[in-house]
Amino acid sequence: MNCKKEIEDNLILIEIGKIADSINLECYVIGGYVRDLFLGIKSKDIDIVCIGSGIGLAKEVSKQLRGHSEITIYKNFGTAQIKYDNWEIEFVGARKESYNRNSRNPIVENGTLEDDQNRRDFTINALAIALNKNNFGNLLDPFDGLNDLKEKVIKTPLAPDQTFSDDPLRILRAIRFATRLGFNIEKDVFNSICNNIERLKIVSKERIIKEINFTILTKQPSRGFLLYLKSGILEIFLPELYNLQGREIRDGHSHKDNFFHTLQVLDNVAEVSDNLWLRWAAILHDIAKPKTKKFDQNIGFSFHGHEELGAKMIPKIFRRLKLPLGKEMEYVKKLVRLHLRPIALVNDVVTDSALRRLLYEAGDDINDLMLLCKADVTSKNMELAKRYLNNLENVETKLKEVEARDHIRNMKLVITGEIIMNTFNLKPSKTVGDIKDKIKEAILDGIINNEYDQAFNYMLKIGKEIIG
Repeated sequence: MNCKKEIEDNLILIEIGKIADSINLECYVIGGYVRDLFLGIKSKDIDIVCIGSGIGLAKEVSKQLRGHSEITIYKNFGTAQIKYDNWEIEFVGARKESYNRNSRNPIVENGTLEDDQNRRDFTINALAIALNKNNFGNLLDPFDGLNDLKEKVIKTPLAPDQTFSDDPLRILRAIRFATRLGFNIEKDVFNSICNNIERLKIVSKERIIKEINFTILTKQPSRGFLLYLKSGILEIFLPELYNLQGREIRDGHSHKDNFFHTLQVLDNVAEVSDNLWLRWAAILHDIAKPKTKKFDQNIGFSFHGHEELGAKMIPKIFRRLKLPLGKEMEYVKKLVRLHLRPIALVNDVVTDSALRRLLYEAGDDINDLMLLCKADVTSKNMELAKRYLNNLENVETKLKEVEARDHIRNMKLVITGEIIMNTFNLKPSKTVGDIKDKIKEAILDGIINNEYDQAFNYMLKIGKEIIG
């Protein structure tokens, strides 16, 4: 198939082809850019493969662009990257690879275009388009990847067992592409994934979580998590989510399947936010339900305290998965801990004190918390779901009113620990913290405003009561 019409408007590809001709190199655009071209997806990432030195071609291209590009050379990998305008262009010489069973790092040799296409992960990523003048625009598709694009199926160029055993990270990439593109994984390929998941042990956890995060950031991440479940990957890497499966019925009482509920919450969040950590909060918001499940013949099943226990479980999960342990983890912990609070504030006579406390604890994340709470409404009873969502809208309105009046969201106490110590001649101690907490509670309860004179006088009163 001649693809000239599809790429002739891309001036950078035309220029690369001309430069390759000038130094007598065969040159092709390959991989994701070509795949996305046929899918009608705009891409600014280009992979160039040439028969010869990819670094040499990159240097020549950079020189011809006369200082308008930024080149980075990776000698150890035999690759180079050029950033030009909004483009990121990777250059590599065609190569063939062989693998040691205990490593996913290949032994690399110079090779032909055919060798290079053989080493690609999937048929849809092995498509190449020629850039030299004599065959510009010609598609080279040795594995019928174009038909796989039309059929929306993930296949491997070589036998799937070889593909996944050589580089087991491709297991997660298969699920990521299937999820992102809405494709199916061919039956033999999926069976091979199931048979090779133990090979993931040789892949670093950092690379694994990077692929999982790519899947989480797709439009419908539940598709990927169902594939993780069916393949056995979920039980290995996130058993806390795996353990949410199942719906129990006892004495006429039942509870929903919390695993499928969680996937729906995740998809609901994905519809309204690209925030990776908000999506992680959706994934983890109910993880403590199995540990907190209780049954009472009168009221049925309950999961009291699952939000608090769930928040406590998160640091261990983040450490195990090699997720960041700083502000991202604290954000997820906060949202999991607070995710039931807004729905508890639906009463018309809910106090301003309760609203202030929620604003104070959620801080700048209050809007994300409300998005999570709305996403958590997954009832198939449309009337019930509508009532819950209306209640949450009312809570949101009340929160905005209280915040506009009291400015609690990012409140900093006007009375500092230093003021308390100087006033009562104290050293740093629990007593100082107790006095400060009493002042904060009085502000949240509406007894005083966070203004210096009121807070100082209240401090004197509390100090006398505590210190004597």
